[in-house]
Amino acid sequence: MSILPLTDADGRRIPVWQLLLRYLLLLVVLALTVGPFLWQLSTSLKGPGEDIFSSPPKFFPGHPTLDNYTRVAETIPVWDYALNSVKVATANVVTNCVGSALAGYALARMRYWGRRAATLAFILAMLVPVEGIIIAQFTTMRELGLNNTLIGVLLPGSVAAMNVLLMRNAFLNLPHEVEEAAFVDGANVWQRFFWIALPSVRGTLAVVAIFAFMGAWDDFLWPLIVLSDPANFTLTIGLNYLHGTFANDERLVAAGTIIAVLPLIMLFACLQRFFFRGVGEGAVKG
Repeated sequence: MSILPLTDADGRRIPVWQLLLRYLLLLVVLALTVGPFLWQLSTSLKGPGEDIFSSPPKFFPGHPTLDNYTRVAETIPVWDYALNSVKVATANVVTNCVGSALAGYALARMRYWGRRAATLAFILAMLVPVEGIIIAQFTTMRELGLNNTLIGVLLPGSVAAMNVLLMRNAFLNLPHEVEEAAFVDGANVWQRFFWIALPSVRGTLAVVAIFAFMGAWDDFLWPLIVLSDPANFTLTIGLNYLHGTFANDERLVAAGTIIAVLPLIMLFACLQRFFFRGVGEGAVKG
């Protein structure tokens, strides 16, 4: 039985040493990216009788247990914090998807004075670090009376500049002939947006949804600044109590980390089919 030679996308044969090198690099990248998460998962499943600092380290727990997750829930109101994070993250997904789609379509398909300047403004907004404007954001929320509220956490990131540019580039890739045919048939701009343009960029919308959810769910600095009432704490702020109260018990910290990461994994698993398609839709176009 003969083995067919491996070839690349252009049909050229790949030498064996190059193939082995590629797989070696992939394994290294996999270890660097997924390894810390798997180590945290292993630590969260280890019981109090196991030494997590043993040398050499033991990756697999000897007696796996879910007791650490129960202790996290008993130590802090983790599900209340998670509910606050879900509220903020879900609202952030809605506002980013709606706002980015509308702004991106206006920048890509509509003709008006100042369109290029508006696009440049969104590009420049991406270059401003969050730390440079966080005092101004805090002052604005205070003047609006939104400090210590979940709306105050949501509002500054409700429409991200990067998401607007992603949607703009996705709309730019659509053929003009389709919209021109709809225009001839009498479709107005809203009908062309909802029935023609938007369904064609569902993949990019999934990318925006994932980025928006991850940004709101993982955000730590801004909720830490704007929130003071523990009842309004998001999950990232609430889990910080585990570091201060149980600094010597890394099992609880690891269990809290896994609780915080699981929703992101589930979201990506549900939307990965649209995510990889959307990366191509929203690619940079000159």
